[in-house]
Amino acid sequence: MPTFVNPEKCDGCKALDRPACHYICPNDLMTLDVALGRAYNREPDLCWECYSCVKTCPQGAIAMRGYGDVVPLGASLQPLRGTDSIMWTLRYRNGQMKRFKFPIRTTAWGSTDPFGGMSQPDAADLKSASLCGDERYLGVPALPTLAKA
Repeated sequence: MPTFVNPEKCDGCKALDRPACHYICPNDLMTLDVALGRAYNREPDLCWECYSCVKTCPQGAIAMRGYGDVVPLGASLQPLRGTDSIMWTLRYRNGQMKRFKFPIRTTAWGSTDPFGGMSQPDAADLKSASLCGDERYLGVPALPTLAKA
């Protein structure tokens, strides 16, 4: 089932140029209603149910309509995102509550090497047909080139 935005909680991520849910949605379904200043899912039937928007919303304004076998009638499932993990709170109809914590990072912030030990690419490389690291991964000192006639 698709996600939905609670308009009473949503502030349209006023501190950002566009809502976080709009930025994160892989199917580009979340958008901002400029007149109301609130986000909404413009095509719920096309929702991939990845729940990226639910997990990234800083206001906790986006909820998911869970399936009956996961979230029976009257129950709720809500994420709370931290800097290193997401805490899922599952509340059953009978009031019982369970929490599950999952890490969202396996490395420290800023510790990744974007070039993977390779030199920073040059703008001229964009016109090349080869891929970054071709020689390294093919185990050759250099890629062959065509001789100009």
